[in-house]
Order: sequence, then C-alpha cells, then structure tokens
Amino acid sequence: MTLNRRTFVAAAGGLMALGASGIARAAQVRTIGLQLYTVREIFAIDPVGTLEKVAQVGYREVEFGGGNYDTMDHAMLRKAMDRLQLRAPSLHVPLELMTKDFAAIVRMARTLGGETIVLPWLGDEYRSEAGFATLIPQINRFAAQARDAGFAFAYHNHDFEFLTRSADGTTLYDRLLADTDPALVRFELDLYWAIHAGANAAKLIDRVSTRLYAFHVKDMKKDGSMAAVGAGTIDFAALFKLPGAAHVRHFYVEDDEAPAPYIPDITTSFKNLRALRF
Repeated sequence: MTLNRRTFVAAAGGLMALGASGIARAAQVRTIGLQLYTVREIFAIDPVGTLEKVAQVGYREVEFGGGNYDTMDHAMLRKAMDRLQLRAPSLHVPLELMTKDFAAIVRMARTLGGETIVLPWLGDEYRSEAGFATLIPQINRFAAQARDAGFAFAYHNHDFEFLTRSADGTTLYDRLLADTDPALVRFELDLYWAIHAGANAAKLIDRVSTRLYAFHVKDMKKDGSMAAVGAGTIDFAALFKLPGAAHVRHFYVEDDEAPAPYIPDITTSFKNLRALRF
C-alpha cells in the first residue's frame, strides 16, 4: 500500500476514533528529521550550505552520519544549527571510533547538542554468532559509558541482523534484543532494511516496543530498491499507529541511494511524511 490520499484519510479517521487512547498514531510525528547520510556528498563539500538547504525544506531535526562530519569543526556546525533552528538529537558513530576514544565521542556529542549516541554499522567480522559474542559486551559497555556521561545509546539495524541465523533459527537481532541491557540499549529501527530482510515490521515494532528510540523512514519500490517516502510500497501510516510505535520520539527520513542533487528527494520525503500529521 502506498502513501496515497486514501491511506492518509484512513489514518486521519483512525486518529479521530482513537484520540483518547494511548496508542501511537500518525499525528505524533510532530517533528521530522533527516539523517544527513542522505545528503553526505554535498554535506562533505559544504556542510553549512547543506544545513541551510535542509532547514529551508522544513526539517527541524538532523541526525549526523557520514559526510566526514566527525572530522569537522563541531562548534561551527552547532552555531549554524542554532541559527537555522535545527536540533541534532542523535549522531551515528562507527564502532571503531567508540573503541578508539569514547571520551572524544562524548565531547563531540555535547558540542553538537546530541542526546543519543547510535551505533550504525558493523563490519563483516561481527556479522556472525561468534562475532556477536564479542560485540554484545562492547555494546553494553559503551551504553554504560554513555549513561555515565549523560547520554542515551541506541543500535541501528540494516538487513543482515535478520538474515543471519544460528542453527536454532535465532537471528542476530534476536540476540541484540535478548542480550543487550534493556535499561541502557535502545533501538533505532530502520523500517526499510527490516522489511527488505523479510521481517514482519508490525510484529517487530510491537516486540521492540518500549526500547524503540527512533524510526528511519525510507520507502521501498516493488523491485526492493530504495525510494523517497511516499514513492514506494511501505504503509507508514499503519505502522506508526501500532501500540509499540508510541515509544518512538524521532522520525528520521533517510535515503541511502537518493539521486543527485538530493534536495528534491528529501523534499518529496518531507512533504509526504508531513502529510501524515493531521
């Protein structure tokens, strides 16, 4: 089901019917964010100019990731964001950077105004049962360090977490849910990658539930490739109304494969996602 007017009207009817309940619904998408990995090519060349374009579209939150942001002048980026009325609630930090100098990550997050440090990607060496046996203690340790520094911690998925299974059928995502500290480790659920892997997104949302931190919102074409929000087949309105989605606080548009010049693509996503906010 695509994000067409019929879907939006149905969602709006659900809002009126369920307005007094505690169930999550589309109207709770109050602020739309952008994962800056989507515009990484232009951000790396002109970070302030890119932030200006993002703000002009209407985004009020960004999530740092890619574009060499970690090597930039973070005070300069924060000054630009403050001027543009942009917030950066979270930032993606590679595992190798966390391992190298977690204190430096904390300083960077503080400067950028972040609240949550997100582990966004794993190398091939961790994409197995043996790899996860060494990874999960690290995740719990980093999450504890983040807490001690005043930050939250979350894990961002791709598809391999659902595709890699042990002999008894347990997936790597199952291991993450079962073995990471539920008091410290939350989840940023990339809906596209979960669905691409064949996971039942509705069941997954209600399963992760209180540990959900954010959604990554990107659409999927019939051939499985990525698309701007509303240009594909994912019924976001239905997913956002699930009980488990009530705990999501941030909705980040992302399109890893957005075509240049990128701004038209993120504009389409913004407009279609905003249409879910009645």
